[in-house]
Amino acid sequence: MAEKMKAVRLHADWKPRPGFKLGSKDIDKRQTYLGSRVWHNPRLVIEEMPVPKPGPGQVLIEVKACGICGSDVHMAQSDDQGYILYPGLTGFPCTLGHELAGVVVEAGAGAFDKHTNKPFKGGEAVCAEEMVWCGACRPCADGWPNHCERLDEIGFNIDGAFAKYIVLPAKQLWNLEPLKDRYSGDDIFRLGSLCEPSSVAYHAVIQRGGGIRPGDTVAILGGGPIGLAACAELKRQGAAKVVLSEPAPERVAVARKLGIEHIINPLKESFSERLLEITHGMGASLYLEATGLPTVVYPEIEKAIWEGRTLNATVVVVARADAKMPVTGEVLQVRMAKIVGTQGHSGHGNFPRVIQSMANGMDMRPLITKEVSLEQVPDHIVQLRTDKKETKVTCIMK
Repeated sequence: MAEKMKAVRLHADWKPRPGFKLGSKDIDKRQTYLGSRVWHNPRLVIEEMPVPKPGPGQVLIEVKACGICGSDVHMAQSDDQGYILYPGLTGFPCTLGHELAGVVVEAGAGAFDKHTNKPFKGGEAVCAEEMVWCGACRPCADGWPNHCERLDEIGFNIDGAFAKYIVLPAKQLWNLEPLKDRYSGDDIFRLGSLCEPSSVAYHAVIQRGGGIRPGDTVAILGGGPIGLAACAELKRQGAAKVVLSEPAPERVAVARKLGIEHIINPLKESFSERLLEITHGMGASLYLEATGLPTVVYPEIEKAIWEGRTLNATVVVVARADAKMPVTGEVLQVRMAKIVGTQGHSGHGNFPRVIQSMANGMDMRPLITKEVSLEQVPDHIVQLRTDKKETKVTCIMK
């Protein structure tokens, strides 16, 4: 009999909304790129699953840490009609969890470690990209793996890491060896589990947003893990002022630990007016929309761009939302500003740069504000629908 393990699984019913049509990459009754249009009645369960075996080019990993992401929450949460909130690629049933770090147990033939350019031998501490890109389609060949036409996503449509073990392609893995010069023990895996959200932030503000010049001012709207990681990365890049808009005192406290000095509470004061006050009328060079509430926050961003004196500002949209942004083209034209979208974290050297930044002093451990067991994950996914006190809840495997 095959060895078994416990896994946190999400089940849902395939019940397309009226008018839904299968897209070219959808699979009837199995997966869709428009999750909130199809999946109904989500249910979280802990199930016994067989321990997977690695094939050629694959690696078996014993999971040591895996963070709960807002995407996990929104996949398991339904609207008033019973449909999941998450709008993207999903296929159920599926083991959740994609912010992972662990230890290589076994490697299939041809599974190479990019850190050594040699086959994995076992025992390596690794983290993983969540996006499983094919490497053969046109976007991949053009250098855009986050937009792969045959994309799979760990914990979204293929089994994820809220389990004892996971099998992944070796190409998705990044060795955490550089962290060992500064950190030890479980801290290697805590930081490893933060590489995925930190790389999402890095891709957003550096690769897609174009980064900044030392001395620029940046404004981050939303103090979740992505927003806070962006704060740390932009501060490290040389931002003179990092301004965070976040109402939750618990997340503000984490921002303070990361060295963020300028905090705006948008529930008590106008973001645009306070930003212009902090910057003596200049505004910011880069704005990151990390709230998922574009109809609420974008008008304030637009006002700050219009009334501020900074030209050529960039607005980066990283949070997923169905709602349309209320954009005034005249503001973008007159202030020479632009809006860019960002998805994913793969390619462009994002992961190794984040790992090296952590290895050289960018300590992201304050993001983890609570640690739980695998058995506690389902309850905390539900709790996080309304409880915003925790910044990052991470499952630590014992």
